[in-house]
Amino acid sequence: MKKSMTIVVALAILISFTAGAQSSSWKLIKKTVIGGEGGWDYLKVDNESRRLYVSHGNQVEVLNADTHQKLGVILNTEGVHGIVVVPKSGRGITTNGRTKTAKIFDTKIFASIADLPTGAKPDAVLYDDYSGHVFVFNNESASATVIDILSAKVVGTVELAGAPEAAVADGKGIIFVNLEDTHEVVSFDSKSFAIKNRWSLAPGEEPTGLAFDPKTHRLFSVCHNELMIVLDSDNGKVVAQLPIGKRVDGAAFDPSSNCAISSNGEGSLTIVHEVSPNEFKVLETVKTEVGARTIAYDPSTHHVLLSTAQYGAAPAATTENPNPRPSIVPGTFMVLEYGRK
Repeated sequence: MKKSMTIVVALAILISFTAGAQSSSWKLIKKTVIGGEGGWDYLKVDNESRRLYVSHGNQVEVLNADTHQKLGVILNTEGVHGIVVVPKSGRGITTNGRTKTAKIFDTKIFASIADLPTGAKPDAVLYDDYSGHVFVFNNESASATVIDILSAKVVGTVELAGAPEAAVADGKGIIFVNLEDTHEVVSFDSKSFAIKNRWSLAPGEEPTGLAFDPKTHRLFSVCHNELMIVLDSDNGKVVAQLPIGKRVDGAAFDPSSNCAISSNGEGSLTIVHEVSPNEFKVLETVKTEVGARTIAYDPSTHHVLLSTAQYGAAPAATTENPNPRPSIVPGTFMVLEYGRK
């Protein structure tokens, strides 16, 4: 090949590679300071109403999902963790760790409808359209409380034999949930509540966030030992393991880019590309903010949303608390929106 032709080809390859890298780059789209005090956990996008629900201390902030304008507050959700909305019912549910309850609320006026008893430390929550049930996962009771949102009643309990974290539904009647203390994914029938399978996540330890690609039947479990474990949801086989950031809590899957995303409390997103059902690679690590450990996926914009606040100095260590956490600066609670530009 002639030298001039070699240069042309090399430039073409470089341009192609650069364009591909730019198209896969995730960047900060919007930062909105909400203010107030208190900690945080899950966020949830209701795509039908274009609302964003954000747990915050003892209440839930309700924002416009597109503008981040504050629309209202759901009060009396002491120690709130998770939020789920069932649009066809006009209702949603929060999980409230301090009172061991799940609050059903009206999605139009954000008023409380009922407070139902759960197990200890109700944390993640999931609505399964196949069965019509809402599942509240009780981390300290190793169980899931099953709720009928229309009748506002508890209709069952699933004994999980492990501390549940995040869960996903396959749309065909099977629920998958991470068990933090046994380092497993357990699956169960969403109608009969019968346990189907228990699958080890080794070498993954202390799984938290869980995401799912229904097209390839792949589960993405993010673990505290800085690994994303990819499982085949049909047989539980570990397909891949990939490095992620520290202090992970959340995971999401973006079908528009075939990427699984972990939100890491160290202040980063790890973007993992699903090249094929059996091939995965880390595309990039995106800088976020310290404490932004949970994640919500917006199917309309294909963006992800995080929440955190600014941190001050940690108090002095004591015998009772040798590793004190840094203090949260009042008034700095914020929502961060990231997407591909």
